[in-house]
Amino acid sequence: MLKNFYRLARSALFALGPEEAHEASLKALECGVYPRALSTDDRVLSQSVFGLEFPNPIGIAAGYDKDARAPDAVLGMGCGFAEIGTITPKPQSGNERPRVFRLLDDNALINRLGFNNGGHAAALERLEARKNRGGIVGVNIGANKDSDDRGEDYVLGLVRFNSVASYFTVNISSPNTPGLRDLQAPQALDELLTRIMATRTRLVKDGALRRPIVVKIAPDIAEDDIAPIVERLLAHRVDGIAVSNTTLARNGVKSAAAHESGGLSGRPLFSRSTAMLARVFQETDGKIPLIGIGGIDSGKRALEKIEAGATLLQLYTGLVYEGPGLIGEIKSFLTETLRTGGQSSLSAIRGRHADYWAKQPL
Repeated sequence: MLKNFYRLARSALFALGPEEAHEASLKALECGVYPRALSTDDRVLSQSVFGLEFPNPIGIAAGYDKDARAPDAVLGMGCGFAEIGTITPKPQSGNERPRVFRLLDDNALINRLGFNNGGHAAALERLEARKNRGGIVGVNIGANKDSDDRGEDYVLGLVRFNSVASYFTVNISSPNTPGLRDLQAPQALDELLTRIMATRTRLVKDGALRRPIVVKIAPDIAEDDIAPIVERLLAHRVDGIAVSNTTLARNGVKSAAAHESGGLSGRPLFSRSTAMLARVFQETDGKIPLIGIGGIDSGKRALEKIEAGATLLQLYTGLVYEGPGLIGEIKSFLTETLRTGGQSSLSAIRGRHADYWAKQPL
């Protein structure tokens, strides 16, 4: 029923430009116009991850609710967690329009938004207003395009949102802020994480809660660079790794808009991002949680991410094409898979096909 309804709604949304449709969907969530989850999640989907109790593994990726306008609605639709951002210290308008493109033949998007958001102060006010409502809400932090000290921008995000963030995601992998991905290089990553972890230690010593820190990486990291980058992440004892952001690659993309610059998301990203996920799972020996992102648009794809090594999942472009019913579809598929296989938790299947996926080309 929900899928049939979304087919009609999608026609109306796709009659709008991509950014206008995005704004329309956010306004609907703000006004309470969205499908509610009608039942509690099956207990086989619940898990404790970096000290937080997730009722299910599904969240919506950063980039959708940049300014913390609708985290409670995201949770209300049945997600196990929400993540707002990417948020920067100062408001910024992002890159010139047009900057988002639908690739209809590929069930994909290209965006070159450039961290458009209203800045720390506005998002903090909204999160403070809802912080007693419960639910896991992560804060994805980034750096302003014109920042003289990008490391300080991340530190400021940590300090300002520590009282309201369930966890932090450090976004150093967006392709749309010039030079940002350079922070993934081992030496630069080492310097950044030294500052971030020292700040967290200081906050805890001052009486603040210890918030988990996740680092989000790109799917375009060169094969030989994966091990040294993961080694640095492990050395700094990050709590999790998000794999992955959008890609600059255009392998197998058929749509005419493929020539547009920016990050590609959606179905064509699935194989590349899942191969990267499996490699990271192997490099970490499965010892820290991974958030699998990229091309999840069905229950089968969600299962494959978990089998490649994901603990949690995040959706975005799949929701654009499949609608909010995708959330329930994935949960039902995962529950049925576990029940049929006689498993009582997602950990029983996590990484069981990592060897296969790690051999796939990037």
